[in-house]
Amino acid sequence: MRHYMAELQSPDGARGRLAAYGHYGRPVLMFPSESGHASEFADRGMVAAVADLIDAGRVKLYGVDSFDGGTWSAGHLPLEERARRHGAYESWILDAVVPHIAADSDGATEIVTAGCSLGAFHALNFAFKRADLFPLALCFSGNYDPATWRGWGEQGDALYFNNPMAYVANLHGDHLDWLRSRLSLLLVCGQGQWEDTTGSLDSTRRMAGLLTAKGVRHELDLWGYDVPHDWPSWRAQLAHHLPRFC
Repeated sequence: MRHYMAELQSPDGARGRLAAYGHYGRPVLMFPSESGHASEFADRGMVAAVADLIDAGRVKLYGVDSFDGGTWSAGHLPLEERARRHGAYESWILDAVVPHIAADSDGATEIVTAGCSLGAFHALNFAFKRADLFPLALCFSGNYDPATWRGWGEQGDALYFNNPMAYVANLHGDHLDWLRSRLSLLLVCGQGQWEDTTGSLDSTRRMAGLLTAKGVRHELDLWGYDVPHDWPSWRAQLAHHLPRFC
């Protein structure tokens, strides 16, 4: 399996690493779990779980570092400041990671996003904000309401425009019509241990209800009460769903 690691820098100076797996196929940008790193998906067996698709040239996986330690997970900062600092991550993804993936994938103009836990939030948030680049998001055990993440302080525009539970509720008009024609989302969650305490199960159900109300194309797939918020679940879920999309 072709594999390499690269360090990328955006024009505004944000830096992070990207790990790539595969030689050909549909590009999938995989966001790690909270404060995770670019090689997390390989270390946790996610790459091995879909190795047959990678070896067959159906998919290329790109793992990236998170900036969560200085943004969403920085509980000493007010939530609005955490959301503002997320802007550096957004610029790194859009201005450094996306061009690299396009150059490495024969000029691909569409990239699938995917992620587990906090990575699922990133996958969905980036897809909604930039559906021109990311028309499909595969989201496993996500919590899509950052206003509930140990938040404090006044909440403003930075949080609002990075809170899918808030901005999706207010989508309307031509932009909503465009998203209906452009965007597809897969929401997967177990119903076992830690899916409730992390808020993932409730948030996944709420997001699915909101997407239904807005007419945005999506699938909701809830696994059993024996399926916890953990890597063995996500390995099985990725292996189950990814073949349909590549």
